[in-house]
Amino acid sequence: MYNCVICRYHEIATKGNNRSMFERVFVDNIRHQLKDVADLRVGRVRGRVWIDHKSGADFTESEEAVICESLVRVCGLASFSFVIRTAVDADAIRRAAIDLVPRLFAETPGARTFRIRARRSNKKFPMRSRDIEIDLVSRIAEIPGLPEFEIDLDNAAITLGVEVRDEFAILYAASIPGPGGLPTGSNPRVLTLLSGGIDSPVAAYLMMKRGSPTDYISFHSSPYTPPETTDKVTRIAKHLNRFQISGRLYLVNLAEFQKAVRDCCEERFRTVLYRRAMMRIAEKVALQHKCRALATGEALGQVASQTLVNLDVINRAIDMLILRPVIGEDKLDTIATAEKIGTMVLSAPQVPDSCTVFAPASPATAAPLKQVEIQESRIPDYGALLDKIVSEVEVVEP
Repeated sequence: MYNCVICRYHEIATKGNNRSMFERVFVDNIRHQLKDVADLRVGRVRGRVWIDHKSGADFTESEEAVICESLVRVCGLASFSFVIRTAVDADAIRRAAIDLVPRLFAETPGARTFRIRARRSNKKFPMRSRDIEIDLVSRIAEIPGLPEFEIDLDNAAITLGVEVRDEFAILYAASIPGPGGLPTGSNPRVLTLLSGGIDSPVAAYLMMKRGSPTDYISFHSSPYTPPETTDKVTRIAKHLNRFQISGRLYLVNLAEFQKAVRDCCEERFRTVLYRRAMMRIAEKVALQHKCRALATGEALGQVASQTLVNLDVINRAIDMLILRPVIGEDKLDTIATAEKIGTMVLSAPQVPDSCTVFAPASPATAAPLKQVEIQESRIPDYGALLDKIVSEVEVVEP
């Protein structure tokens, strides 16, 4: 029955002279998500993006399912609706309403309250919004076999939406929420430090929602960590790539550096020394691949390396901007986002990671910067060691 999908955005609408760029990226992302649905067309009208078949045919139920499952991954999308698109003509709108409403009652057993919400942006249309609502209710009440219903303007079980635009009129029943935010690709690319935990995949997703596509860098400590460590991260990166057009994964073996820290430095500083080295390596990889910032899943106070003092010491290892989208999030909120985007089930299995290798029994929670720099000076050929690690980075296309 539905022959069109209307996509709505909010934040893009606040943009000024560069709004068309955001819309263009938004449309490109929709096309990418729907690339496996044949004969589709994606177009723009003022304040909306619409999707239909080039042939004008209705969507099949299987196509509706694929479109729905795909569009909820399009960042920048506020909501979308499957609609009946018709001519800007009162009789055509009435016929579409008479076709659609019985189906809505059939899909909502026991529903006894109903309302119409009409919006007329086409000021040449002869009826005002209120007139459209009254006219359609009177026609719908005459449909044979339709269950008796009452008008409830505040909390109806069934709502029929009607929009009369300059280009066409649409009728719909449901608005399905999207992720919101900005379209991925409207801001420069970042490099996300991705572990197998809960927080960093959420951080990557949140960067996509702010318009930045992301590559991923993950650290392991083979042979001290098993192959399952990198397998898990690869699965997470592959899942996250469903929200964007592309994203590479860079796998880094940190074991040689960790052994040097173990042999040359005080145990309590190990965690901070690891993190500073990770940032330096990530910065080098980011610069090589034109990523403009790093992103992490660090949350303030969550573990020893994420105290305010230690985060400051870690920041000072590099010049590149470090973004921390979940820095102030409650853990339960982060878990809720992970469940919503589907990474929680991938992060849940416990697998050893590089942070567990030679982990200190009592890590420093407020490491003085000068002391940390002294520890680093004890590591022979520190810079050359990091350069060697960078040269051996493994590139994966998830």
